[in-house]
Amino acid sequence: MRGRHVIGLLAGFAGWGLHAASAEPARDERAEIAAGEYVARAADCGACHTLPGHAPFSGGLAFHLPMGTIRSTNITPDPKAGIGSYSEAEFARAVRQGIRRDGATLYPAMPYPSYARMTDADVHALYVYFMKGVTPVATPVAPNDIVWPLSMRWPLVAWRMMFVPSEDQAGQQVRRAFADPQLARGAYLVEGPGHCGACHTPRGIAMQEKALTAADGPLFLSGGGTVDGWNPVSLRGEARVGLGRWSEDDIVTFLRTGRVTHAAAFGGMTDAIRHGTQHMTEEDLRAIAHYLKSLPPARAEQATWQYDAVTGRALHAGDLSARGARAYVDSCAACHRTDGHGYPTTFPPLAGNPVVMDASATSLIRIVLTGSVLHATHQAPSSFVMPGFAARMDDRTVADVVSFIRQSWGNAAQPVSASDVAAVRRSIQEATQGQEDATSSARQPLN
Repeated sequence: MRGRHVIGLLAGFAGWGLHAASAEPARDERAEIAAGEYVARAADCGACHTLPGHAPFSGGLAFHLPMGTIRSTNITPDPKAGIGSYSEAEFARAVRQGIRRDGATLYPAMPYPSYARMTDADVHALYVYFMKGVTPVATPVAPNDIVWPLSMRWPLVAWRMMFVPSEDQAGQQVRRAFADPQLARGAYLVEGPGHCGACHTPRGIAMQEKALTAADGPLFLSGGGTVDGWNPVSLRGEARVGLGRWSEDDIVTFLRTGRVTHAAAFGGMTDAIRHGTQHMTEEDLRAIAHYLKSLPPARAEQATWQYDAVTGRALHAGDLSARGARAYVDSCAACHRTDGHGYPTTFPPLAGNPVVMDASATSLIRIVLTGSVLHATHQAPSSFVMPGFAARMDDRTVADVVSFIRQSWGNAAQPVSASDVAAVRRSIQEATQGQEDATSSARQPLN
């Protein structure tokens, strides 16, 4: 799953579940469905289980992983193509332990190592929502495309035993001592249903997250490897490549709108915001921000970022002698400006941008090749589109302009090569072809 929604009852939240506990012995079905919808939003179910242009939660979205291509399942309440035949106990076991109804282990593209921390109340609300609040879709999903022997599921039993917390372990992690209730709430949302670590935490040789909670050490949320073609940055306190220069207000605004004065959402985060965090309550967004700002840097930085005006002055004076400068002026400066400051909340700055300065240039290369869409949200109703330059720029030109951006305005990041660009371009082409095959092929039973 990856998705989210709003119910005002959360302002009176008591405990660590996502929906407020009721003083009444039973709530009406409509309220319970609304509570479950909120949990689904917070757990980001829609972003993974909804293929653009298709019915909500009907699955089919392809994820291109080192082991092959996995397609998200149909989780509508259809009894054959979806999960309509699941009992609540079977549903809870799938969500929190990664075991589907027939006993097979789900591939860990489903973030059940994080969902293991979800409370009984939240899982119950989620079950009610999917069974009574979602329209059933009878269309099955095309099969996965994973090479043998990695396609075998039985080794995943051992993987699950090694890397997924038991019910007791997960409960202890959720109940660990915190300085204040807001911090506890933020930890629950980030480490549990929000499963932020699934993208933003590095993985080991067995593709397991190297840390599942902040209690596991500084690797948690320290920046992940390439996820679906993007390189998620650190969510910890690093000043250059993390959230060190962000305030709690910045984080809340970003999760609500996808844009702040010094950054904008891209890649999978745009879907997480569009489907999920923009619908969450102010209290929950504040709790997430408060928790993230409590995380110290994972690594020491030699220096914080400081703006350097040399590049801006040179471009303003018409000096295009630096490699990549002409391509930047021709294709980038109109929106991001010669001084690199951009037009905040419309066209993000490149000067001091954590994505630009990240050790991996994969995301920046991909944005230049494919472009990016800053989707409209409830509180930022305008959508902005950056065109892709894959057809207009060869690998050498892209490498030059990306290197120019990474080394200008004080960014001081390493340059990239044409071969780096060629590798990203190739991965984009393979992913695009795989997605086209998935949408055009006849759909098969659940994976």
